[in-house]
Amino acid sequence: MTKNAIESKSKMWNLWHGCHKLSAGCQYCYVYRGDSRRGIDSTIITKTKNFDLPIQKKRNGEYKIPSGSMVYTCFTSDFFVEEADEWRADAWEMMRVRSDLQFMMITKRIDRLRVSLPVDWGDGYDNITICCTIENQERADYRLPIYKDAPIKHKILICEPLLERIALGQYNIGSWVEQVVVGGESGYDARPCNFDWVMELHNLCMEQQVSFWFKQTGSKFIKDGRFYTINRKLQHSQARKAGINR
Repeated sequence: MTKNAIESKSKMWNLWHGCHKLSAGCQYCYVYRGDSRRGIDSTIITKTKNFDLPIQKKRNGEYKIPSGSMVYTCFTSDFFVEEADEWRADAWEMMRVRSDLQFMMITKRIDRLRVSLPVDWGDGYDNITICCTIENQERADYRLPIYKDAPIKHKILICEPLLERIALGQYNIGSWVEQVVVGGESGYDARPCNFDWVMELHNLCMEQQVSFWFKQTGSKFIKDGRFYTINRKLQHSQARKAGINR
């Protein structure tokens, strides 16, 4: 199935909501910003009404999420947040049952992967991609050795928000990473992203034959020594104009 075909059938599955800020990339979290506007305490982790969405059915007995869909999982929390330990086994089971769906999640807690893995996990389920966030060198050097050795079939690095130059050459990502996603930080208080940092990661990916996606510029962007403030609506399109996605 092509990327466009998958995206046309994509669904969002936020099975629990809320999280605790863990590292530098969490400082201006978009979930916290949105919750603040609605008067919601983001530090309280709660199971949502859509917890069992993958196995919900229509009146005619068909699943609400059609076969072949990409399911973006737990994007208003962290799948491995501590308070969700008691719910995670049921979540894994739904993903096992719906082996006809592709599930993708992003975590800053890759060091908690093994807390509640299913007994039949082995080296991972074929239909699950677990992405690891590395926003700076310190987090890269802590998380990547764990991530590299983790039993996961499909691995994607998320360098977002990219807060500084990150050197990844020593990790030989071409042998185990499927894609690197890079993006600046959004929001009024965003920290600047430098295009030089983006290109260094792009060039490494090209050298090691890893797919690369420059997702967004962020609100504050530096290119060729010039500082730009970029409207939220334009941050993705301006990144695409760079023409470096492969």
